[in-house]
Amino acid sequence: MTDKELVQLFHESDNPNYAFNLIVQKYRERLYWHIRKIVISHDDADDVLQNTLVKAWQALLDFRGDSQLFTWLYRIATNESLTFLKSKRTKFFLPLVDVEKQLANKLADDPYFDGNEMQKQLQKAILSLPEKQRIVFNMRYFDELKYEDISEILGTSVGALKASYHHAVKKIEELMDVD
Repeated sequence: MTDKELVQLFHESDNPNYAFNLIVQKYRERLYWHIRKIVISHDDADDVLQNTLVKAWQALLDFRGDSQLFTWLYRIATNESLTFLKSKRTKFFLPLVDVEKQLANKLADDPYFDGNEMQKQLQKAILSLPEKQRIVFNMRYFDELKYEDISEILGTSVGALKASYHHAVKKIEELMDVD
């Protein structure tokens, strides 16, 4: 089913749970990996995904279809991920840099991370980026989203996103000593 058909089924069906379950089946994995790249930990990603799906469920009745369903879901997931990181900083009175170091340490100890040493080095380089550059890089490089979709998700101009991505790539190349 298309996203439009899924939303229509949700709005017009006697069983909106069924329609929502179809939406979850379609996007759960993509949302999980998007969130995981932001919060790093599998357990944290699961928690943030659950919060994302609860928020989506609560807001789906008001979804008018002005944007694509997946960009709308990504926006919720991104906001929930950033809220999670912010609460972690606030809860432990940590500056942003310390939270990023903590995430890098979690990556090193994560039993669910099955990448090789080069992939671990790449992930640590990505974690050293400022938050916005990191999110833009992940969405463009790993999720292969178009700048227009990222713009819709983050509410930022395409030009600013291209600049953020370019700066992120340069920093990662420097950190990984890639020519």
